[in-house]
Amino acid sequence: TECVSGCVCPEGLFDDGRGGCVQEKDCPCTHNNQWYSSGQKITVDCNTCTCQKGVWSCTDHVCYGTCMIYGSGHYITFDGKFYDFDGNCEYVAIQDFCGDKNSSGSFSIITENVPCGTTGVTCSKAIKMFLGKTELKLENKEYKEIQRDVGDDVVYSNRTVGLYLVIEASNGVMLIWDKKTTVFIKLSPDYKSKVCGLCGNFDDKSNNDFTTRSGLQETNALKFGNSWKQSPMCPDVTQEIKPCDMKPHRKAWAEKECSIIQSEVFKICHSKVNPVPFYEACVHDACSCDSGGDCECFCSAVAAYAQECTKAEACVFWRTPDICPIFCDYYN
Repeated sequence: TECVSGCVCPEGLFDDGRGGCVQEKDCPCTHNNQWYSSGQKITVDCNTCTCQKGVWSCTDHVCYGTCMIYGSGHYITFDGKFYDFDGNCEYVAIQDFCGDKNSSGSFSIITENVPCGTTGVTCSKAIKMFLGKTELKLENKEYKEIQRDVGDDVVYSNRTVGLYLVIEASNGVMLIWDKKTTVFIKLSPDYKSKVCGLCGNFDDKSNNDFTTRSGLQETNALKFGNSWKQSPMCPDVTQEIKPCDMKPHRKAWAEKECSIIQSEVFKICHSKVNPVPFYEACVHDACSCDSGGDCECFCSAVAAYAQECTKAEACVFWRTPDICPIFCDYYN
């Protein structure tokens, strides 16, 4: 009925969001604020998605789940819950000996936490991995195998990939260790809802990850974490440690160093992975590592965010000769 100023596409064509007009079959798709042309493929976790007429069509493989433990007591469960727990003891990271007394589990992974620094925060010092009758102990940048008398034979292999030692078992369990304080545990989808421990229950719901050893739902990270200690002799953790309050002279340095996570360097990742919990964990670690190794703590914290960015298809080149350099020739 009246003229409206502006641009429109001719009849039968569609606005492609980039200033052009295309036929319906050529409509683009968006993912994480980026445009993709019809026919383009992207990888999301272990699935491939193809853009078709403006809509994503994806394969529906069920993917391995990942739990990450890093730095001074930071956990990201299989279902994506991020929490902190600082306990000085051995704790069950994950196992499939859960609840049902008749069920015989095939594996468990124990993390041994020790104080790192003088503020009382703890880091993972050693990991024990029980696969049937084989026990693997990862400590001091190497691993030892111990054969026990009971249990099944579970075949496993180990290899070094860059900075990481990777142990892959035939029962669908994989452990990736950076030989310092970072551990990734990957489980095949067969274990969904069949595992328990500090890494949660892998049922795609993060709101019930704080399930204690006795099967109760807990809201408090400390009560949940205490329930998974291996030895009743260890003291319970009663309060959350705030190292920056205890070492205020380190706080400004920690915030300055860790600001890289929220800076332009990681800009392409910010819309894909929320940087705030990783920044806060970085400041916590940079304040707490005050007895040597403070750079290592900082670098592990930034690397944890970079790793999540890579998983979300945002590859960030953040290491420089001044910031956490790695001598690739040596590792290759």
